[in-house]
Amino acid sequence: MIYLSSQLWFPSVTEASKEGLLAIGGDLSSDRLLLAYRSGIFPWFEDDQPILWWSPDPRMVLFPERFKVSKSLKKVLDANIFQVTFNQNFSEVIKQCASVKRKGQRGTWITSEMISAYQELHEKGFAKSVEVWKEGKLVGGLYGIDLPEKKVFCGESMFSKESNASKVGFYILIEKLKERNYKLIDCQVYTNHLYSLGAEEIPRNEFLKALGF
Repeated sequence: MIYLSSQLWFPSVTEASKEGLLAIGGDLSSDRLLLAYRSGIFPWFEDDQPILWWSPDPRMVLFPERFKVSKSLKKVLDANIFQVTFNQNFSEVIKQCASVKRKGQRGTWITSEMISAYQELHEKGFAKSVEVWKEGKLVGGLYGIDLPEKKVFCGESMFSKESNASKVGFYILIEKLKERNYKLIDCQVYTNHLYSLGAEEIPRNEFLKALGF
C-alpha cells in the first residue's frame, strides 16, 4: 500500500487494489482534491480512519442521455411542486448529506474534515450544489465536483426529505449538463439506486479516457 506525504502527487491508478484502494494519507487541500478528481481518484473514509484514496475498476457512471425518467418522477416534474436552485446553500446541502442515515453504513464518510475541505472547494468555484425547495424549505439536494474543462461532473452525495426531491434536483442538473455537452457524471461505485436511474459500470480505462488520459 502506498502512503502519501505532503508532496502533491498520486501513484498510477493501476496500482490500486482489487477493491479500488489506491493510497493512504496526504491531506484534503484544494490542490490535492482537484488533482485527485482530474486523475480519476476520490477520497472515501470514515472518522476513525486515515484519509483513503480510491480508483475502482469498474467505475459507475451515468451518461446524461441515458438518465431514466420513471413515470412517478415524470408526474412530479409535471406537477411542478419543487423549486430547484444552484449553489444557493452549499453548506446546508453537504451537512444534510452527512446527516442522512444510509442502510449498511455505521456512520458517515462526510466527516467534518471533508465538509471543511469541500466548502473551500465551493468557495473557489469547483464544488457545486443543487438545492430542492418546497414551500421555502430545503427538502432535497446534491453536491459534487465540476470539471468543466473535461465535461465531467463528479457526483458526491445527495439527500431527500421528501419522496423524489433529490431525483428532481438530479434531473434538472442533468438537463443543464446536457445543454453544456457534458460527457458523463461520475457516480464512483455501484448502488441499486444509481442503477435504477440509468447509471452503469464501465472499465476504469474508459473512464480515464473521458478525463483525457
